[in-house]
Amino acid sequence: MIEVGLVGFGLAGRAFHAPVIRAVPGLHLAAIVQRSGTEAAEKYPDVRIVRDLDDLLSIAAIRLVVIATPNDTHFAIARQCLAAGRDVVVDKPFTTTLKEAVSLVQFAKDANRLLTVYQNRRYDGDFQAIRRLVANGTLGRIVRFETSYDRFRPQLKKGAWREASRPGSGILFDIAPHLIDHALLLFGLPEAVTADVRMERENAAADDAFDITLHYSNGMRAVLRSSILAAAPRPRFVLFGTQASFVKQAFDPQEANLRRGYIPADTAWGAEPEENWGVLTVSSGDSFEQRRVPSAACDYRDYYSNVRDAILGRAALAVTPECALDVMRMLELARESSQKRRTIPW
Repeated sequence: MIEVGLVGFGLAGRAFHAPVIRAVPGLHLAAIVQRSGTEAAEKYPDVRIVRDLDDLLSIAAIRLVVIATPNDTHFAIARQCLAAGRDVVVDKPFTTTLKEAVSLVQFAKDANRLLTVYQNRRYDGDFQAIRRLVANGTLGRIVRFETSYDRFRPQLKKGAWREASRPGSGILFDIAPHLIDHALLLFGLPEAVTADVRMERENAAADDAFDITLHYSNGMRAVLRSSILAAAPRPRFVLFGTQASFVKQAFDPQEANLRRGYIPADTAWGAEPEENWGVLTVSSGDSFEQRRVPSAACDYRDYYSNVRDAILGRAALAVTPECALDVMRMLELARESSQKRRTIPW
């Protein structure tokens, strides 16, 4: 049994880490750091609640620390935990700068500790279905990949650190790590990046929309987009290939379910009704054949199962520090491209 300490009990800790850790055999949520309030104690009366990181690290049995705090605290907290001899999971984004990320990866390597980032959306059922389509060559040579993560919140959220002017705030660091990770898993590193990162809402202090295009040597383009002013959201995924196209409209349901505290008892957490599956359109001469493609039977527990097995030496780590560094580099290139209004080579 691996004893786990969770740092932070805001939305990320409460919805995306604590319930997932509790559902993975071999992991035991032993302690939670919540600086103030009683929500963690009320939700998990059997878990030890502490008020600061030093108290958590004083619990000798804790082997894995999960960091779910504001982005600009990730580096310092992760480094302190690694120095204390703990393995570490950091919620995305990894850090607020590539320089910090490189330093942290080297520190973990020198300390011989596991370090990884919470790229849970690798285990969205629709994305895993897309990975299979791409790997099997079903679409032929892919010429375009689009992924959109849209929401509609026209009013600023008062007091929210993600909407303040501070390192690591804004939608680029909040949403783009997921979309970048997907693109890099499917297609590898691009040749160049073109991005437009902007503020669309009145009086916004942090970016709330972006369009990022990854340019590949074979002419393929990966387009990553997000807007917080999308009353009618765009399709979640679109892929065009020389033999077929794939379009997925609906979001994987895991985020919505976890936000409202719902966990399916006897099915994969990402299970979707057939009407929400993506549609594959295959060219057949002068006609087209359409069929729905089921989302894969996977969920966010698979991420933590892999971390467990990597710690125990039973599996290779899926989300490596090198993956985290590639995402951080992409975030910085996207920011640079947007500021300079030009395409930046990788």
